[in-house]
Amino acid sequence: MARHHYRCPLRWADMDAFGHVNNVVFLRYLEEARIDFMFRLAPGEGSESFTGGSVVARHEIDYKLPLVHRHEPVLIESWVTRIGAASLTIRYEVKDEATEDAPETVYVRAETVVVPYNLAEGRPRRITDEERHFLEQYLDQPEKTHAAAEGRLAA
Repeated sequence: MARHHYRCPLRWADMDAFGHVNNVVFLRYLEEARIDFMFRLAPGEGSESFTGGSVVARHEIDYKLPLVHRHEPVLIESWVTRIGAASLTIRYEVKDEATEDAPETVYVRAETVVVPYNLAEGRPRRITDEERHFLEQYLDQPEKTHAAAEGRLAA
């Protein structure tokens, strides 16, 4: 299974009064990574995929550690955990990779349910075969659901 990697710069304005990245800002980071991921299959290659629009149906975020401002970008890994007929679930980790001097540090684990949307018609649409083929390259069927992995009951 492949993972999409996005290096997200931290901005001074992302910090809150407590000196760390504000919880709401992480939604922006996830959005940047998600758009970068989904538009890998897009107009530059002549594809219409994902260009008609999409909407977020749900976010789930688990904050693990505070992230403070620094000049190095943070890594956001994204992958797909579910592909339905008209929605998909993307999972993320916002982290620093392990180095010789330090172990991997995970700041946030999150999931987003995305629904492809036909903006012109004002309604959800089905995932196309081309989109499904692209998404399947990043598909990972987790042994447990995200909630179960975090110690809560799975739905």
